[in-house]
Amino acid sequence: MRACIAALICAASTLVVAGPATAAPKPPPLSTPWTAQVSTTNPLPEYPRPQLTRTEWQSLNGTWQFAGASNLNNPPVNTPLGEEILVPYPIESALSGIVRRQDHSYYRRTFTVPAGWSGRNVQLNFGAVDWQSKVWVNGRLLGTHEGGYDKFSYDITAALRSGANELIVGVWDPTNSQDIPVGKQRLQRGGIWYTPYSGIWQTVWLEPTQAARITRLDTTPNLAAGGLDLVVQTANGSGRAVTAQVLAGGTVVGQATGTAGTSFRVPVPNARLWTPDQPFLYDLKVTLAGGDTVGGYFGMRSLGKAMLGGVLRPTLNGKFVSQLGTLDQGYWPDGISTAPTDAALRFDLEQQKALGFNMVRKHIKVENDRWFYWADRLGLMVWQDMPALASGREPSTLGRQRFERELKELIDEHKGITSIVQWVPFNEGWGEYDAGRIADLVKSWDPTRLVNHNSGSNCCDSDPDPGNGDVIDDHMYVGPGITRAPTATRIAVNGEYGGLGLRVPGHEWPTSGKFAYEWLPTPTALTDRYVQITSKLVDLINGNGLSGSVYTEPTDVEEELNGFYTYDRRVQKMDFARVRAVNLRVLGAAQGTTLPTNRLASLRVTTPGYTDRYLRHRDGLARTDVISPASGSTDRQDATYFVRPGLSNSACYSFESRNFPGRYLRHRGYRVYSEASTGGSFTADATFCARPGLSGGGTSLESANLAGYYLRHRNAEIWLDRDTGGSFRDDATWAVSAPLWRSGATLATGQNRSFRVTTAGYDDRYLRHYDGHVRTDVITPASPATDRADATFTVRPGFADTSCYSFESVNFPGEYLRHAGYRLQRAANDNSPVFQQDATFCAQPPLTAVPGQVSLESINYPGYYWRHYAEAVYIATNGGGNAWDNPVSYAADVTWADSTPLG
Repeated sequence: MRACIAALICAASTLVVAGPATAAPKPPPLSTPWTAQVSTTNPLPEYPRPQLTRTEWQSLNGTWQFAGASNLNNPPVNTPLGEEILVPYPIESALSGIVRRQDHSYYRRTFTVPAGWSGRNVQLNFGAVDWQSKVWVNGRLLGTHEGGYDKFSYDITAALRSGANELIVGVWDPTNSQDIPVGKQRLQRGGIWYTPYSGIWQTVWLEPTQAARITRLDTTPNLAAGGLDLVVQTANGSGRAVTAQVLAGGTVVGQATGTAGTSFRVPVPNARLWTPDQPFLYDLKVTLAGGDTVGGYFGMRSLGKAMLGGVLRPTLNGKFVSQLGTLDQGYWPDGISTAPTDAALRFDLEQQKALGFNMVRKHIKVENDRWFYWADRLGLMVWQDMPALASGREPSTLGRQRFERELKELIDEHKGITSIVQWVPFNEGWGEYDAGRIADLVKSWDPTRLVNHNSGSNCCDSDPDPGNGDVIDDHMYVGPGITRAPTATRIAVNGEYGGLGLRVPGHEWPTSGKFAYEWLPTPTALTDRYVQITSKLVDLINGNGLSGSVYTEPTDVEEELNGFYTYDRRVQKMDFARVRAVNLRVLGAAQGTTLPTNRLASLRVTTPGYTDRYLRHRDGLARTDVISPASGSTDRQDATYFVRPGLSNSACYSFESRNFPGRYLRHRGYRVYSEASTGGSFTADATFCARPGLSGGGTSLESANLAGYYLRHRNAEIWLDRDTGGSFRDDATWAVSAPLWRSGATLATGQNRSFRVTTAGYDDRYLRHYDGHVRTDVITPASPATDRADATFTVRPGFADTSCYSFESVNFPGEYLRHAGYRLQRAANDNSPVFQQDATFCAQPPLTAVPGQVSLESINYPGYYWRHYAEAVYIATNGGGNAWDNPVSYAADVTWADSTPLG
């Protein structure tokens, strides 16, 4: 031992200590509000691991020496390096001061262990280094680590000496030139692929511990048992006693003793539950016999899935909470993968929360522990993606081994994160293999959370859906939408939609090839379009069983200009108040408290065993019957209602018959009828207030003038009733679904009709086909017969839905109006599903509200109507990204007079 100490003293005498030079960040292509706040002596000074805290620690962030290398075989022991880098910003970032690509590199610095740590072990901790690292202390190789997103540590006690110690980190990062998990990093960046980041990109720090120390706290809330199930992971502490205390506001509320490495339960009496609306967190103090004590935190909540309102739903604390989120990619123009400051990291999540979102999908990147702390603290549920292997090629055996090793680390390290509700191992098939096995593997590692085997399994590079896991996840741009319904074992989500773009000169990444899924010309148009497409989530939740959605995206990212914010976080691209309002309306609809007004809907029974029945009127009485899209037109119309603002209270709702305008559902003597106004108490009798479904999903409808009485079915009849027990809660819960009869206006099928423009100054023009395309022209009874025939169509039941319509040319039998590329045209029926959708239009009450006129809505592009624009005719949406979506005179341009046939 004395010889070793002497050798250390000798080595110390020849150590070349780093000088006082300070790394200087370079100007980024775009600066953020926090760029100038980055300290060059103590960047990111916050304790980096809130889930496992120690009171004593020393940050090693700051200026390090740096040099590129050709390999990692010759560490520069006791050799100064020629450049300075600011840690922990990746090599390619402006904040690092390097700003270049480097496959191999070395970092070097010196440090001194505080005198007060004498007699204890010293841990060297890395938040993350991308991708392979080798670490030397005083010339001794401590180990090699592979994985760009997970934490790792070394006990460096045996390598230390008195005074200055030399620390060298060698890094190799092949990015996508090798089979390693890389997420969206690409050496050939552009479009949806981004600048790679290499090297140390999360905090590096020292802390003193006992030889036997706590390394991780695996926390699992157990609401049913009234406690926290805790596994205390240790190094050199297996089998030792551990004591855990749960604190609320500094007061101990529960305590228990267990054994390290073994699950034990700490009581949490009368627990305050964690929800997005009230994200309460308990503090945790854990002591390992032998003196190691750490702090932590957790939230009490349960996760699961349950059949609620006849639909399989994800549950939070036993209740359906629709998950409304964004596709958060975690990129910064100054730090690339690393937020410039903790305030910046928090800002992105705070803004998403302020916009009304309750979830964030962390997209094929894993953030530092403080990001998860802020998600927990702010109340944002998290879908956590696994960073993908490179797309477009079959993963090698070595790549698969690396992927699964890093996937296991991701899950193990984040088991205690309250906000994580779902694991997503694959995205759109990028690097996908053995998806069914991987989903089962993830579930075996963590059975407490839902597993989404492949987000976007309906598209792109995806392998066939293996059918397991907990989630069916469709991507649809611009969307939103889903192509598959939930099943008895898997919920349905729309894992990506949106991608609406707006250019903001002066706040864009300085490269060409800007990208969005749809471009909008102004912030107002962008907001209008967001509100429009996001409003469609209401019908998808209530009518199609949608349980979650993800909008692309919170901020622009390099060439992608899809954000609520510009990439530099300096410009809000939308009206945030309107974004928040529509988001809260969607969440309200999912809770059953908000219904879409002046829209058609059907009310489906949710009682198990009766979910094929709908509320309908017959002979003036309300009842339920088995009705489907294949039922007769009368049955489907009887079961379809216009949802109106409440006749006696506009905060509630009234239900007007689709096929008997002016007749409403109303109660009389506790029985429910379909009647026209009889005066007296009629308006109150016909008003119902939407409440969260009494069965845990859907909507319950409480009488506006008989508090505590709800609309319920009983022996096929509809009554107002109080909670009588039994099946009452199911019977009084309704799924407000897509209408069984989708047209709100009626056209005469089998008859020839012409459609006249109603826009002032153009109302002598008619819709007609010409050379296969559809346009408008001035046509009169004196016009040539060909012109008049071109402007005449036979109204047929809709190909895709007989409650809508298709329009056959009278002079080209077998050819119909259909849209393609938004343009309306005449085409032959090829009997394909696409044609049948494109050639079906639902007649709706005129957007101008002028009696006797009609607006014609595309069945497969809801919200898009026939519109004449510069003589041509398109399907158009108000304020969309195309020229023909111009909001000026939109309502008039999409309203047509259903006229006597010209031909």
